[in-house]
Order: sequence, then C-alpha cells, then structure tokens
Amino acid sequence: METKKLVISAVLLCLTACTTDKKIEVRPTSENLRNEPVTPIEPAVVENPAMVELGKKLFFEPRLSKSGFISCNSCHNLSMGGSDNLKTSIGHNWAKGPINSPTVLNSSMNVAQFWDGRAKDLQEQAGGPIENPAEMAFTHQLAVELLTSIPEYVAEFEDVFGTASIDIDKVTRAIAAFEETLVTPGSRFDLWLTGDDNALNAEELEGYQLFKSSGCMVCHNGTALGGTSFQKMGIVKPYEATSPAEGRSAVTGKDADRFSFKVPTLRNVELTYPYFHDGEAETLAEAVEVMGRIQLGRTYTEEENSNIVAFLKTLTGEQPSFMLPQLPPSSDETPRPEPFDN
Repeated sequence: METKKLVISAVLLCLTACTTDKKIEVRPTSENLRNEPVTPIEPAVVENPAMVELGKKLFFEPRLSKSGFISCNSCHNLSMGGSDNLKTSIGHNWAKGPINSPTVLNSSMNVAQFWDGRAKDLQEQAGGPIENPAEMAFTHQLAVELLTSIPEYVAEFEDVFGTASIDIDKVTRAIAAFEETLVTPGSRFDLWLTGDDNALNAEELEGYQLFKSSGCMVCHNGTALGGTSFQKMGIVKPYEATSPAEGRSAVTGKDADRFSFKVPTLRNVELTYPYFHDGEAETLAEAVEVMGRIQLGRTYTEEENSNIVAFLKTLTGEQPSFMLPQLPPSSDETPRPEPFDN
C-alpha cells in the first residue's frame, strides 16, 4: 500500500510540474483526428527559403570549427535521426563531451534547448557549440571573419539580410531557420491519429494504451511527446548517472532543480539511441525498463515492455530529405584550419 501511495504521489508531482512549464496547444489537423492527448506533426512552413538555404550551408559548414572538420551535423547527424548515436559526442582534439547529444529533429517544439535548458531557443543554442573549446573550439569573432573572407557567403548574406555585413546574430538566425524545417511528419502513429485504422497493429496499440495508463504521458506529452518540461531523473528511485551533469540547477542555481533535465522528445526515438542524458541505456527496451522503475515505480513484464517498444517505433516519421549544400570555396584570405593544435 505504501508503494502504491508513493507511485501515485510521484505521478501527481510530475503532472503538476509538467503543466507549469508550458501549455500545450492542441490543434486538430484533420476532420478524422482521434480524441487523444497527442496531435500529429505538421509539415514545416518555409517563409524565407533563401534564409533556410543559407542556414543549411552553415549547418554543414565545418570551417566554423577550429579544426575545419566539425560542423553542426557532426553531433546532430541528419542521416542518423539528428543525433550521433554516441553516449557523449566527440569534440575538438577528440575531447569527450559531458552529455548525450539530443536530436535536432523537431527541436523547434522544445520549451528550451540543451538538456538543462540554458538556451531559450534554437538561435541561442546555435551559437554555443561554435565557441565551446570542447566542441568546435572556435570563437564568434573568428567565425564571422572566416565567413566574411568568402565572397560567395558575403553575397548570400547580403541577399538574405539586405546587407553584406555579417555578424554572429545573422549566422545563428540562419542556422535556426534551417533547423526549424527539420520536422518529421507522417509517422505511422500520426497516420493512426488522423483516422487510419490499419496504421498500427494490435501489439502497437496495446503498447500505446499501456504507455498512457502507466503515466508515461504525464511528462511525454504534446505533439513531440516530450520537450515541454523539466523533470527530475529518478522520482521514485534514484538514478545513478555516469555523467557529471547536474541538470537544471546549473542554470537556476537552485538545489531543488538538481538532476532535473528537459524531458526528451520520443519522436524518432528508435533512431536516437543511446538514451538518457548520460547515454547509458543502449536499447529502447532498457530505457523503458529503467523509466518504469525509477519514474513510476513499476516493473514491466517482458510482454509489456515489448509492446511499449513496439509503440515507440511507430513514432518514426519522414526524415528530412534534401540535396546536400554545395559549400563555397575558401578565398586566399580565408584562415586555414588548425586540426592538430590544442
């Protein structure tokens, strides 16, 4: 009885926290939309194609790193679900990152960026890795100087922003504009949400119902099934992390926020292994087992775990598809990379 009370209290606590971070706007996208606490992902609406194209080039631009080798796509690989499938990312000079790289797909739906939410939006996030010595190891000033030395970039910035002057604000705005297009509509689950009874099989539907009834959706809610709140890792039982990351407390300075992280999206989750902020869960089955135990106080049977995993795999949507950008050549004045310098 005491365990049952503890689980109920934990779920209520999580529900309260989830509803205070961000309100979810539920907008029907079809006349046949089912009455569910999730809405389908809609295709991106591109309002400024030229800015998006410039942002795409900058997203794939390795010269924005000191080594001339690392780009945004290195850690948020669009061929791998928008992540890198490593426990922690590899930065400049083979530096080991302190935390797992979250997917960039559907990241525009997040309440904030990074696991601890230290960046308020995609534009603010885009500038972080460039000047981080353990990531791209450049500076904003050097990035601007490099882009200014390349005539084709100068012309493109002038076309997009109406001025040939380049600054880091314009760079990050363009990258964010591209990232906002990286949404993944058309998953089998979304097809089911919009009325296709054949989109999911019995095992997947059973997994979805169990996902809801267990309380998983208390935190994994909204269109992206996550990303809308910060929650403590280990509500019912403590989680022994392998990462030194302290979570939200590093931003707020409040001890109550220690070990509280942004709830990750579950969209495309079968592609974004390993799981958790420390990347310790190598498989979906392991992630489901750990979450059930430490967040809900529940031990799933092998069949229950399998059904939930089957449901989660239906959340994989259409991956971004586009022609890779042709990056302009460096000029004689462009600073050369320093891949082997400390």
